[in-house]
Amino acid sequence: QVQLVESGGGSVQAGGSLRLPCAASGSTFGGYAVGWFRQAPGKEREFVAGLSWGALNTRYADSGKGRFAISINNAMNTVFLQMNSLKSEDTAVYYCAADWGTIGRPTPNSDDYDYWGQGTQVTVSS
Repeated sequence: QVQLVESGGGSVQAGGSLRLPCAASGSTFGGYAVGWFRQAPGKEREFVAGLSWGALNTRYADSGKGRFAISINNAMNTVFLQMNSLKSEDTAVYYCAADWGTIGRPTPNSDDYDYWGQGTQVTVSS
């Protein structure tokens, strides 16, 4: 069983950047696809980006294409979400999640993810 802890959230002005780490403990990310999701007040949780097991495939929501990048540092057992050119509509709580066993392109469906972190708040001011 893997435990996930997100960090790196904070307040930033529009156009700025943040990098969110998701650190795993209890297990490595081996065998897991990893996804980033976000939830803004009054809205449903939505998929942001995903990284397949083995980091062979990535997937991005349209809202983040060209601005967000997901990557993994296996030595640190940490997945990162690099967010550039942030907009006020990116304001949300960001969660990382691990999906055991999915092979191929990571799924954007939150129901497919088995383990979740506690979330980190990102606030973008215009």
